[in-house]
Amino acid sequence: MGILPVSEQNVFFEGPLSGPWYSKHKTQLLGVLLAAASNFLISVSLSIQKCAHLRLACQTEPKPYYTSKLWWCGIILLGLGEVGNFTAYGFAPIALVAPLGCVSVIGTAVISVLFLKQTVRAADILGGTLAVAGTYLLVTFAPNVPQELTARRVQNNLVSCPFLVYVILEIITFCILLYFYKRKAVKHIMILLMMVALLASLTVIAVKAVASMITLSVKGKMQLTYPVFYIMLILMATSCVFQVKFLNQAMHLYEATAVVPINFILFTTSAIVSGVIFYQEFQSAALLSVFMFLFGCLLSFLGVFVIARNKKEEHLQVPYIDCGRIPGQKLTGKIQPDSYSSCYGTLNNEDDSVKTQS
Repeated sequence: MGILPVSEQNVFFEGPLSGPWYSKHKTQLLGVLLAAASNFLISVSLSIQKCAHLRLACQTEPKPYYTSKLWWCGIILLGLGEVGNFTAYGFAPIALVAPLGCVSVIGTAVISVLFLKQTVRAADILGGTLAVAGTYLLVTFAPNVPQELTARRVQNNLVSCPFLVYVILEIITFCILLYFYKRKAVKHIMILLMMVALLASLTVIAVKAVASMITLSVKGKMQLTYPVFYIMLILMATSCVFQVKFLNQAMHLYEATAVVPINFILFTTSAIVSGVIFYQEFQSAALLSVFMFLFGCLLSFLGVFVIARNKKEEHLQVPYIDCGRIPGQKLTGKIQPDSYSSCYGTLNNEDDSVKTQS
C-alpha cells in the first residue's frame, strides 16, 4: 500500500476544527466555551443560595443570610462564574457571550431533577431543545468583531452621541425603579430584575473594555496607563456589587426557577442593546446573519419560558399522619382532619384513644 502525499493527508484529516473556519473563529470559540462553563457554574451557585435561604427560613430564630456558610459557598461559586464570564468577554463579542446565559437556565433544570428530585416534564425537554437550537444559531450567526479594542477607541465610544442618549435614558429608568423599590416598598420580581438588567448593561460594557485592554497589554500593547481603564474598572466593580445585591434580594423573595429565566431574558436583551450601541457589533453584519441571530435569541427566550412555565414545588399528597403506619402504634385513625375541614391542622378531639395513648 502506497503512502499518501502530504497534501492529500492534510485534506484527508482536515475537519471543522482544522479548516479555515476554525482559524477565523478560534478566539470566539474559546470565549464561547468559557461562557458556557461559567454560566453552568452560576446556575449551581444560585441553587445553593436558594437552598441556604430555605434553611435559614426553617430555623426557629432566623439569622441574616450572610451568616450562612452555604450562602457564602454559593457566592464564591457565583464569583468564579462571573470571572469566567469576564474572561470570555475578552475573546468574544457581547452579543455572543450574553445569550449563552441560557446554559444557566438549562443547568438549573438539570440540577432540580438530579439533586432536588423534581420530576422531568415534557416542557423541560421541549424547552431545553429550543434553547440548544437557539444557542447553535447564536454561535453560528454571531457578529465577528476582529478589530482591537484599544483605550482610545473606548474613550471615543464613551463620548459618542448614541451612547450618551442611551446612558441618560437608562439612568432615568433606574431612578424610577429605585424610587418604587425604596420609597414605595415595591419588591416585585420585575422591579428587582429590571434594575439588575440595567446595571448589567453597564457591567458588560465595562467588562468588555477592561478585559480587552488587559489582553492587549499582555500582548505588549500597553493600555493600562490610560485613565479610561481605571474608570471602566471602577464602573465594573460598582455595578457588579449593586447587581449582586438586587439579584440576591430577588433570590430571597422568589423561586430560582422564576428568577433565573426572567433574569436571563432581561439581561440578554440589555447586554445585546448595549453592545450594539457602544461597540457597534452588528455594523458590518449581513441582514441574513442579523435575522438568524435574532431568531436564535427568540428560540432561546422561548425555551427558557417553556422550562419555567407553571413550574411549582411538589407537595405531599397525604395531608395527615396515619398512626397505623408508625411501628408500635395500634391506632389506625388519622390525627389531623381532612384538608378541606375547618379544623385542619389541629388534633382530632373525637378520637378518645389519642388521649389515653401513652
